[in-house]
Amino acid sequence: MLRIPRLSQLAAAALALAVTASGAAFATTQTSDGPASGRPAHAVASSSAGVDGAMRAALDALPKGDGRYTVAVEDLDGGNAAVYGAGTGAYDTASIVKVDILAALLLDAQDSGAPLTAKQKKLAAAMIRDSDNDATNALWKTIGETDGLDAANKRLGLKATHGDRDGHWGLTRTTAADQTVLLEAVLGDAHSPLTTHSQAYLRSLMTTVKADQRWGISAADGKGAAAKPPLKNGWLSRSATGLWDVNSIGRVEYGGHTLLVAVLSDGQHTYRQGVDLVERAAATAVKAFVKAETSDVLPKA
Repeated sequence: MLRIPRLSQLAAAALALAVTASGAAFATTQTSDGPASGRPAHAVASSSAGVDGAMRAALDALPKGDGRYTVAVEDLDGGNAAVYGAGTGAYDTASIVKVDILAALLLDAQDSGAPLTAKQKKLAAAMIRDSDNDATNALWKTIGETDGLDAANKRLGLKATHGDRDGHWGLTRTTAADQTVLLEAVLGDAHSPLTTHSQAYLRSLMTTVKADQRWGISAADGKGAAAKPPLKNGWLSRSATGLWDVNSIGRVEYGGHTLLVAVLSDGQHTYRQGVDLVERAAATAVKAFVKAETSDVLPKA
């Protein structure tokens, strides 16, 4: 089987994209460009074979909607990874940054040698399970806001995620590849700076989000409606445009494979339109990715 680097390395490659002021993009051979303003814009040197090409072809075949989106998928079992839409640049995190904020809080707790307080645990549960913004504001101050988040992200291996300089946590900018690096650290990577205890705590909260927030990457889980994968969604209506950012990150099981998935979108006219796009993109990408992994398309190692 063709092996490409784990997504932590792939994210570094995606970071090498040089996006000019006019929007032109140049990518490495391990990323696939996708839609910007609803139109495919393939990377100049993107791979056309294996999981990368299969995922790109499947997503390019979807109806072209409004706005833009990007998808990253990594197989924790097989070691393959692919990114679609890397050349479209960075996206607002909206509430998916709450996973990052809790990871930063847990790193601080590990450094101090003291567990989270009862109050911090209550706030963390509300932030992840309910996506409560007041709880997030409190923990955002605790971690040192933008500077604290950026410092934690250096330790977590994120290279293309940067906090908003005006201190708005929902306007943190990120890429799909970087979000999958975060998921590696949060959902059990052995090399994570987070302890196994911290990882288990984060995973438990992400697996028990409120029922009405179980949309998004869960649409790609092979268990269907019964699935309760660890995930976090984010949605934000931008006041300047009235258009929506809608994102989803997490881990799914499909066809015997354990996959990290991140879908980011912006420029959506409604929240519902964004949710539909994210779910359709996640399900399409995962299906194509796994089909390519398990077919004769990929050469044997």
